[in-house]
Amino acid sequence: MTSAATPMMAQYLTLREEAGDCLLFYRMGDFFELFFEDAKVASQVLDIALTTRGEHLGQPIPMCGVPVHAAEGYLARLIKAGCRVAIAEQTETPAEAKKRGGSKALVARGIVRFVTAGTLTEESLLEPRRANVLAAACEVRGVVGIAACDISTGRMELEECDPDRLAAALARLGASELVVPDGWDAAPEAAIRRSAHEFSSDGGDGRLKLVHGVATLDGFGAFTRAMLAAAGGLIAYLDHVGRGSLPLLLPPEARASDAALAMDEATRASLEILEASQGGRKGSLIDAIDRCVTGAGARQLAEDLSAPLTDRMAIAERLELVEWLHGDALLREDMRAALRALPDVSRALGRVVAGRGSPRDLGQLRDGLSGARRIGDRLVGRDDLPVLLERLLPDLGGHGALVDHFARALVETPPTERGQGGYIASGYDAALDELRVMSGNARRAIAALEAKYREDTGVASLKIKHNNVLGYFIEVAQRHSDKLMEPESGFSHRQTMAGAMRFNALALHEEAARITEAGGHALAAEEAHFEGLVAEAIAARREIARTAAALARLDVAAGQAERAAEGSWTRPQVVDGLSLEIEGGRHPVVEAALKAQGERFVANDCRLASHDRLWLIGGPNMGGKSTFLRQNALIVLLAQAGGFVPAKSARIGMVDRLFSRVGASDNLARGRSTFMVEMVETAAILSQAGERSFVILDEVGRGTSTYDGLALAWAVAEAVHGTNRCRCLFATHYHEMARLAETCEALSLHHVRAREWKGDLVLLHELAEGPADRSYGLAVARLAGVPPKVISRAKSVLDKLEKGRAETGGLAAGLGDLPLFAAAQEVREEACDALRDKLRDMDIDALSPRDALEVLYDLKREAGTEP
Repeated sequence: MTSAATPMMAQYLTLREEAGDCLLFYRMGDFFELFFEDAKVASQVLDIALTTRGEHLGQPIPMCGVPVHAAEGYLARLIKAGCRVAIAEQTETPAEAKKRGGSKALVARGIVRFVTAGTLTEESLLEPRRANVLAAACEVRGVVGIAACDISTGRMELEECDPDRLAAALARLGASELVVPDGWDAAPEAAIRRSAHEFSSDGGDGRLKLVHGVATLDGFGAFTRAMLAAAGGLIAYLDHVGRGSLPLLLPPEARASDAALAMDEATRASLEILEASQGGRKGSLIDAIDRCVTGAGARQLAEDLSAPLTDRMAIAERLELVEWLHGDALLREDMRAALRALPDVSRALGRVVAGRGSPRDLGQLRDGLSGARRIGDRLVGRDDLPVLLERLLPDLGGHGALVDHFARALVETPPTERGQGGYIASGYDAALDELRVMSGNARRAIAALEAKYREDTGVASLKIKHNNVLGYFIEVAQRHSDKLMEPESGFSHRQTMAGAMRFNALALHEEAARITEAGGHALAAEEAHFEGLVAEAIAARREIARTAAALARLDVAAGQAERAAEGSWTRPQVVDGLSLEIEGGRHPVVEAALKAQGERFVANDCRLASHDRLWLIGGPNMGGKSTFLRQNALIVLLAQAGGFVPAKSARIGMVDRLFSRVGASDNLARGRSTFMVEMVETAAILSQAGERSFVILDEVGRGTSTYDGLALAWAVAEAVHGTNRCRCLFATHYHEMARLAETCEALSLHHVRAREWKGDLVLLHELAEGPADRSYGLAVARLAGVPPKVISRAKSVLDKLEKGRAETGGLAAGLGDLPLFAAAQEVREEACDALRDKLRDMDIDALSPRDALEVLYDLKREAGTEP
């Protein structure tokens, strides 16, 4: 870019400012070009060459580019790397620009779309088995409103929560992007900040009414001010990134704050529900149980696991459907085969409504709705249908007219691009068929002309060719051109090439005009039909979306039944009480991994009740304590998600909040050590867990000194028992904590069994009642490969320590004399309050030195110590 290109640079810089914090894809011919810092970032992320083009303000301009036809692949990599992209397209043709401003006029360009992680609809940019959620949040009068949608399917939910539960709600949603009002200090750091004016409840109410064409939102549900404000911010952001074009948005649904089993971010990470601790799906819970045959089903399963239900009747309905399919293997396999053949209806609909649909997407709607009708017809005559299936059946049909119309209008396999036509079926439009015949006849006429010209000129190598610049033309080798150059030949010279010459002829020009005219009219006719079919699909978008949701729910139920049949899983009972009775429970992920290695998983029982709600579990490391804790939490989660569980039997009292503090790692980004992370998570449990919660705690206090660790573990166990009073599995390596059983009536002792055989440690992975007799730490170290000399030295040190412990009473000496947690707190708080009240009421400035001394004596006596 030199000074001669200043207008283009001015245009680019204007668009660059409009793009904000996005990379700008600037369309130049067949390439999207990036300049300046954008080029540097993109070249590193995409691993493409960074070059320069001209100068700006005396400095070379960094530049890189990607071909337009391959842009989606590059966009996917940029989005995955956390970038956002603004697409600047040419908004007029070069001919229009020339007509507007002369031969040197710059083609007008404008940003037509922002591509961001939460606003993707392209099939190639989305993961088929994972939802892509965009969320907006804001605070209104001390309450946080959250709006979330997956624009690839149109589903939209509104909810509200207390500010301290925002992190848990966002963790459940797993949003790709979060939009918040500017100036909100409580917002997560990575959130995208927009003008606070966009987050108003009145604005949200108005935008929702406009989108859905209604005068009131009452028909959709009851929405609070906070919900509407968040919805306003969400729709405003979608309008911004779509440049005035909104994607598919279905009517919003209100989600009650207590409708789902609450889990904070730490619990979700600990249980590895949707993602393993190393990252990725492999090794996660969903990877171990997902048997869905459609992408929509897999996305629905992920949502079920992220938000297990707390409505006992709704859980029972899901379980009844799974049991029904589990009991009929032939029907289940037929249904799964039918579902497997269906396209992703919901995402095809999302692309069509967003204006990014293709003929192939319309074909997918046709095929998906037709397949749904066949599945419904197969089921409708049965008299043993579960309640949930009876409710879903009407949604599988009702599209007969639309399917028949699309079947007549579209070819069997429509193309992904509509620019070349060919997707409207023959016989649908007689005028279009005639245009196609004309175009075909003209092409045959050109072939006949080519043969005639060869015969007339005697040039056997003469050819009629076509390109986008000249159209149709005659080409001969230069040595044969004399015959065509003769004045009476009927040919006119058009272009001289190296070794060849090109000509035109009147007959060829007439046939070419007929082809062009017929072809143009045919393309225009097909485009008009396409727009009509799109409008028909958009008009039926809500009904189509309900059909897609019904198919997804059937796929989840059939997949759950298939997984249960594979692993001998059982239907759990979810009841209203506070019990937790699991017989022969297994960890689904660990069991699958062991099975792949040809090994057997050792099942264990867990029976918690109001009189025995806290299990203190000891035993050696690697003995299976953490696995036992996690498997019971996962069984609760699976049951309340509406699926069978890996156990012989399970009776689960409804859980409203699930907490897991199992394992920890440094969080260097927040300046937190492993122990600090552990304490933050423990603090959250102690402050939030209630009677209906289920908590698993593993090795509390291990990240600090022995005395500190034991003291913390002891106090936490007492608090969970006496204050939170929730069901809890508490694994510890502190043997001294066994003495808690003497004072905590609802606490019982258990351990994972291990034996030493001829100097080797045998881990039995079985849970037994009673305290652990020892920790087997040295034996585990030997298993891990610690050198024998180090083990021997450690044995000597251990003998010395144990001898000292026997002489002094050990770490737990005197702990039996401590008052219980609640009593200790009461005594301490009462004493502190008396002294505090006296000090608060004292007028220090009015005291003489002698009076001050007397006050000190009084305070010392009240504190229980004579001067």
